[in-house]
Amino acid sequence: MMFRVSKVMNETMFFLMFVFLIGFSDIGQSWAADKQTFLFGFGHRLEAAEEAKIYAPFLQYLFKKTGYRFAPRFVQKSESMPDLIGKGHVQFMAFGSVEYIHASERYKVIPLVRGLNSQNKAAYQAAIVTQPDSNIKTVRDIRGRTFAFGSSESTQGHLIPRIMLLKSGITLKDLKDHTYTGSHSKAGQAVFSRRYDAGGLQDTLAKNLEKKGLVRIVAMSDFYPSSGVAANKNVKPEIAEAVKSALLEFEPLGRDKKRLYHWERTEMPNGFVKASESDYNAIRDAMLKMGLLEKRKEYNR
Repeated sequence: MMFRVSKVMNETMFFLMFVFLIGFSDIGQSWAADKQTFLFGFGHRLEAAEEAKIYAPFLQYLFKKTGYRFAPRFVQKSESMPDLIGKGHVQFMAFGSVEYIHASERYKVIPLVRGLNSQNKAAYQAAIVTQPDSNIKTVRDIRGRTFAFGSSESTQGHLIPRIMLLKSGITLKDLKDHTYTGSHSKAGQAVFSRRYDAGGLQDTLAKNLEKKGLVRIVAMSDFYPSSGVAANKNVKPEIAEAVKSALLEFEPLGRDKKRLYHWERTEMPNGFVKASESDYNAIRDAMLKMGLLEKRKEYNR
């Protein structure tokens, strides 16, 4: 019995090491080409080893449902998610609305699904936060103050907070200073450490920090399209459709829960729903209004 358990553990560790290696280096791209395996891109949210453990069983699920093999490709800080999928370095990508729109405008990627959050909504919010004892009571009070954003390419950490500020008549020029910290957690730290007066965060993180007494939520945004999955335009239609069907049938809270590892830590904890180009119109229009997007001439909705 001990021998069998040890053998299973060794096989599991070998698989995770394999996933880690192909996911965080160019090994993945050459291996995929040789073995007819599709690369599935993921952005960074957690530690590298934890990301590999989360997505390995998910990709195994896709293999069992579609018959196609998949390998993870984790996006590095110096890389562009839209360019990776648009230029065919990965065939599938899970990413936020802003990255999707850039990929759509530049490369005509194919939207497949959007993620369902823990409230079973295919949408999310952003929050503007400040210190618990701050005299900032409304978004309008942020005029003339300092503000921390997350990544400049983030939907919840940059674009939506910009929309919230703009609705209150505040542009970047109206702020005393602003910074792009690179992540939601760093933006939160910039606020509760008092280096910045206010900041824009992912909704769930903002609520968790408020519960801990580290920040106070000034305002919550409207709901906007959640993170989703898209395919490179050159992926064969029957393959893209098979992946889409598998994602729509994915049941992380039910049938498929046992095979997963902490799937609740992803941006699609409750599974997926169908996505279409028109889902992103509000985000696209906001990006155009703020000069964050150059409209594709041939694009016609």
